[in-house]
Amino acid sequence: KTSAKIKSLKKRVAQAHKGLESKPQVRPLHRGTAIIIGGAEDKQNEKIILREVVKRMPGKKMVVITAASEIPLEVGRDYKKIFESLGVEHVEVLHVEERLDAIEENITKIFQHAHGVFFTGGDQLKITTKLGGTPIVDCVRKIFEHGGVIAGTSAGASAMSETMLVAGGGGESHKVGGTLKMAQGLGFVKEMIIDQHFAQRGRIGRLLGAVAQNPVLIGIGIDEDTAIILHGHRFKVLGSGAVYVVDGRAATYTNISEAQADKTMCMFDVGLHILGQDNIFDMRQHRPIKGI
Repeated sequence: KTSAKIKSLKKRVAQAHKGLESKPQVRPLHRGTAIIIGGAEDKQNEKIILREVVKRMPGKKMVVITAASEIPLEVGRDYKKIFESLGVEHVEVLHVEERLDAIEENITKIFQHAHGVFFTGGDQLKITTKLGGTPIVDCVRKIFEHGGVIAGTSAGASAMSETMLVAGGGGESHKVGGTLKMAQGLGFVKEMIIDQHFAQRGRIGRLLGAVAQNPVLIGIGIDEDTAIILHGHRFKVLGSGAVYVVDGRAATYTNISEAQADKTMCMFDVGLHILGQDNIFDMRQHRPIKGI
């Protein structure tokens, strides 16, 4: 009798797991498109990534947010000129010097009738500390949820996720007690952590460190002049470089929480995918697709 009960229990458990695999439990998906750029996108020639931002917009008004930049006037002017040349009829530039600016009574009027938002590069911590929890973020999220486009390059890319990479050594293996720093991001995209200027700055070590600390998240490393076009539960790669996907869900061991601070981080059985132009990644299945 005991043996029969055990067999019955195992059968029910197996059926439950099978049901979960066939019907993944995922959060409701946003209707809009997120275009996440690894920085240094082409602004002079074909401009294929910035052209895609415009192409995906359901209307003709964009807001460029320069909160991350040290030279916001110059950066805002340059992107305004580029997007207008690509066919955007109304380009508004919003610079937030300090957090008080982000909670001014009339600040959200700039987003009226906007169909796209673009975050420039600079320092991602400036974006989150100035904008996090303000009406500006609420406006951007509403645009996204109603089918609009949100895009970010470099620091603007890192700030898109719920957990954001802020700092960490590049070009060397990650140390257990290294300089890796993470913070709360804007949370527009879920279940991933994003790094940019990836191959150019040798950031594979720090992305692995971030995933070791947060194995529930998919690590996304994006090269310069490269972007992921995220819509629903899939993203497609666009641009001249590569996108590195680090999956730590099946990792069997890491010393990230037990070794001395100066020890090199170890991680066993971590998944790595390298995607190029037109390749697709399915966030539900955690699998790449060759693409056209």
